[in-house]
Amino acid sequence: MEDKTVKRYYQLKQKQKEIEQELSELRGEIIQHCAELDLSELEVGSYKVKIVSQERKEFDESKLFAALPDPDVWRLLSKPDTSKIAGLIKLNVISEDTIKDTFSVKHLFLLQVDKK
Repeated sequence: MEDKTVKRYYQLKQKQKEIEQELSELRGEIIQHCAELDLSELEVGSYKVKIVSQERKEFDESKLFAALPDPDVWRLLSKPDTSKIAGLIKLNVISEDTIKDTFSVKHLFLLQVDKK
């Protein structure tokens, strides 16, 4: 392997960090601007901005384990996995009420920018 290859990799990783930092800052500005105007969609020049709000449940393992009536159900999960838990609720293996105090809801805002 050549020094040139490793050097280029390092340079690109540094550039990637810089780009990700700038994207994060710009994303924050755009989301804040839309929030101040109470907008979920906005057209700016030849671009269309769309903010999608999502909620994500983040489970506390110890609370979830304590809330589940059967240790075999816990083994089905092995670790809190939102999609597996949703599946068990859908199949009526566990109820939403049983686990209501085992998670917090995290609000996420996804930013989508498209060219018109």
